[in-house]
Amino acid sequence: MTLRKVITLFLTFIAFSSFAENRADLAWQKVEQGALLVDVRTPQEFETQHLESALNFPLNTVNVAFNNIDKDRDIVVYCRSGNRSGQAERYLKQIGFTNVHNGGGMEELIAAK
Repeated sequence: MTLRKVITLFLTFIAFSSFAENRADLAWQKVEQGALLVDVRTPQEFETQHLESALNFPLNTVNVAFNNIDKDRDIVVYCRSGNRSGQAERYLKQIGFTNVHNGGGMEELIAAK
């Protein structure tokens, strides 16, 4: 591996780490201000461990789970790594939710608290 590739990988890692930290910090700010905290992992994952006060709306139920939630409500979604919560965030925004934030993965949220 060339030095250039090593440097590029290192800078990518640093940029991602900073992004993850920022999204987790912003998520906690929103939760402290009253945002609804939603875990989009499976019920089994949720039962194993979840963040205090989180609701469990698994990703495969997002199309109906948010039916009774105000579309202007502040919402923070999270999962294991940030992938499923990113999918949930995109879907909710597509159907008109205006204040949805992808908090990322549970471990990064725990580390940021």
